[in-house]
Parts: sequence; structure tokens; C-alpha cells
Amino acid sequence: MKRLGILQKWNNHIDSFSPYFFFPFILVLYFSVSLFDFGKVEYFEANKNILWPLLVGLVSYLAAVHIVQKKNWMFPSFGLKFLKGKTVYFLYALGFIGLVSYIIMLVTGQIGITDESVRRHLDPKLNFLSSFLWFSVLFLICQRVVNEHPLTKQRKRTYLIILFIILVLLVLMGYRTPIAIICFTCLIVFHYTIRRIKLSWLLTFLFVVGLALSLFGFFRVVTEDPTKQFNSHEGPDVQRSEEEVDRDLILIRKINETPKWVRGLTEASVTGRIVLSKLMEYTDKHGYMHGKLHEGIFSTILPGEQLSPRMEITKMVNSLTIEKGKYITRPGRTTTPTLLGQFYVEGGYLAIIIGFALYGMILSMLYNQMKSSGLASYQTVSYAFITTIFMISIHTGLLDLVFLLMIGYAIVSGGIERRKTII
Repeated sequence: MKRLGILQKWNNHIDSFSPYFFFPFILVLYFSVSLFDFGKVEYFEANKNILWPLLVGLVSYLAAVHIVQKKNWMFPSFGLKFLKGKTVYFLYALGFIGLVSYIIMLVTGQIGITDESVRRHLDPKLNFLSSFLWFSVLFLICQRVVNEHPLTKQRKRTYLIILFIILVLLVLMGYRTPIAIICFTCLIVFHYTIRRIKLSWLLTFLFVVGLALSLFGFFRVVTEDPTKQFNSHEGPDVQRSEEEVDRDLILIRKINETPKWVRGLTEASVTGRIVLSKLMEYTDKHGYMHGKLHEGIFSTILPGEQLSPRMEITKMVNSLTIEKGKYITRPGRTTTPTLLGQFYVEGGYLAIIIGFALYGMILSMLYNQMKSSGLASYQTVSYAFITTIFMISIHTGLLDLVFLLMIGYAIVSGGIERRKTII
């Protein structure tokens, strides 16, 4: 009864999606789930303590949020006030470009869910441009929801059908990230404009969506065509001692004692924990990158062969395990560095402090704008979207140019469309 009373108090007094609570909560939850590794951490010898980077990131983030909230800082209009009310036309243009790109991908058989080898080799330009379809639809629908609240049943039905179609298209492509972005952005907009989401409801939603996305990822793995070299699970061909081979066989048997589908439930966070530990180990041996990883986000659009940031991360972590006959990430695939890993490889704890403080400042400034303009405003859409992107980057890192462009649009358009309302 006492526990129920505490939960009820939290339900009544905590804003589940405030910058003070939501991002730190997901960060801690993500690495807490990674404790259920079923022997994989021991198998890959990921022995670095990730607790200190986690605590440093949390403290710097919360300090930045506190300062921005106290100062009530917000983003400016960037001198573009003359575009107020016209940003929607840009979304229509992006949506058209994305739709054409999606149609070309579907017609040419680039349906990623059919096999992992297809999903990993989608046309990069078409894949980049097609992302603007779900982005524009998500923003347009959320914008209409906040402007037209309360919605009629007919409008609710229409918007849900459109979102369902977009989700089906994303499933065909085999990508989980945009699906998660749509689900959580809509949930946050719903929370601030229609009905408050209690903490207990949020936990339920996290469990259901997390379970669905984990099983989706598991489905992608079990439906791979094993006859294709790209889908091979064989380790690197290296000379190893008999003792090392026997040790690994024992650990593999220990891992396999847990069914694959159960391991699949925590696989994302376990992989993140292993990668973070290995990146810390790598920097101990080779030093920090001092900005070169983030430079790669923009260099990949230049002509010629370029190494993407995630390919760079994959190369780094695999270099520590190949000589032991193991791949953390199989050849042809890329590794998600986690947000902590992304900053740590650039400059250790100093980079984590700067990066997480920047995250805290951005979310807190958007939160202030939303409160200033009123919850049923365009600011809610910008805040919901960027909060969701930042949440997902806890696992994936933020290394995709398309997401940086989307964040830039959300911040700039939010500054343009901001209005002052006393609430």
C-alpha cells in the first residue's frame, strides 16, 4: 500500500516528459536493463566500469537544465519572423520529395524487411530523402492536432489512418528508429494537448513499445537468409590457443541457456553497454578523436569514398576482439555507439560534460518556449520531437546528418512560430 501511495504521488506531481525527468529516466533505465546480459558482457570481456561516465553525464545534464530553467532562456526567432505561418509550406515540399523517393524505393524492390542484406544496402540518397516523408507527415499531423484541439472523431480517424500507413511503409523498409520516433512524439503531444500521461501509464507504454521493437529486431535476425555471406555468423579466422577456445565454448553454452527471444528483449541495451566499455578501452590505448568522429557526419556527403561515423565506431570496437576470434558487430553492419560512447571517444569525461550539458540546454529552452506559448501550440511539437530524438540517441548516438537537419528545422521553426501567452 505504501508503494502504491508513492506511485500515486508521483503520478500527480511529476511531469513525465519534462526535461528534469524523462531524458534522465530513460538514460538510467537503458543502462539498468543492460545488466541483464545473460553472459555476453563476460564473453566479450567488456570490463570497463561504465558507471562513472553515466553519473558524469547525468550531473552535467541536470545542472544545465537547472540553470536554463532558472534563467528562463529560450531560442530566438533567428531574424526570420517574416516566415511566421509559412513554415508549413516547407513541410509540404519535404513530404512530396520523401513520397517520390519512397515510391522509387518500393518499385525497385528495396524492401528492407525481406532480408537484412537488403536493408543494409538501400540506395543512400533515396533512403536519405525518403526520411522526409515520415518527418513531414508527423509534424503536419501533430501541428493540426494542437491547432484543432478538441478534435472531431472524423479527424481523429483520418490522422490515425495516415500515421498507420506511414508506419506500415517504415516496417516494409525494416527500420525501427522512425517508428519509435513517431510513437513517442505523438505520445508527448497527446500528453500536453489532450490528456496528461501519468507515470504509471508511461511505464506501461515503454514496456509495450520496447517489447514490440525488440521482437521486431529479433524477427529481422531470425528471418535472415543464412546462405548469404552477408548474414554469416562465423567469427574471424585467427589462430587461438586451445584454452581460449574451450573458455569461449563454455561461455557460449552459458549464453545459449537463455532462449534467443528472451535475450532479444535486452539485446539493444546490452550491446550498447558492451560497445561503451570497449570504446573506453580503445581510447585508453589509442587516445581520443578530438572531433574527428563528428566531422565524419558531414564528410560522408562529400564526393569519394568516406568512412561514416558508425563504420568508424565498428572498426574501433572490433579491433579489440578480432584477434580473439570474435566480432562485436558482424562485417557489413554498423555499431551504435550510445550517446555516452559518442562523446567519450571524442574527449573522455570533458566531452561528456559538454555534450550532455548541451542536450540539457536545448531541451530546457524548448520546454520554456512551450510553457511561454501555451501547451496547445507549435512549440509542443518541436519539444516532443527533439525530446524523442534525444531519447533514442541514448542508444544510437546522434551521428546521422538527416536527424541533425530535422532537429535544426524543429528549433528554427519553433523560434519563428513562437508566441507569448500568459498561462
